[in-house]
Amino acid sequence: MREKDGLWAVLCWLSILAHHNADTPIGELVGVDSIVREHWRTSGRNYYSRYDYETVDSEAAAQMMSRLLELGERLTRGGHSADHPMALAEGYALAVLDEFSYTDPIDGSVSSRQGVRLLFADGSRLIFRLSGTGSTGATIRMYIEKYMPPGDAEALSLETADALAPLIGLGLKLSQVQELTGRDAPTVIT
Repeated sequence: MREKDGLWAVLCWLSILAHHNADTPIGELVGVDSIVREHWRTSGRNYYSRYDYETVDSEAAAQMMSRLLELGERLTRGGHSADHPMALAEGYALAVLDEFSYTDPIDGSVSSRQGVRLLFADGSRLIFRLSGTGSTGATIRMYIEKYMPPGDAEALSLETADALAPLIGLGLKLSQVQELTGRDAPTVIT
């Protein structure tokens, strides 16, 4: 439910809580934490974070995106693909690196050059997008996602930052966002 309107998220959770507590005595109500942990136990857990580097130099941001696309070209030239991923770090084999587009389902319009996706063999992914909506410079957004399958209770209960740390480190290394922008840390982490 990330990045959705807060009101809809609240209504969704109220509906879920009502369903889980339909026949539960008042003193024994089931809470959000119990519902979520049961879901992780049976279905696994998706970890997600976003790093925003705001008001960075537009040229440095564009250079970062170009460097990532060059990595994708080297991947393709090396014969690597989703069927033959390239090992980049322990546990992470890059299957796809591409620049993606968005097709509007209503009017069919296509918005190209929406960002760079790094898709890994284990289903993890890094996405880099530029946003020019600020008053000066650009905003670089790095989206980090990883799925943990059910079965390992310890892995399912990690803090998000800990679960994503290796993937975040890989994203920072591949993008060279810190070197290119001169930023030691993101402006915002969500």
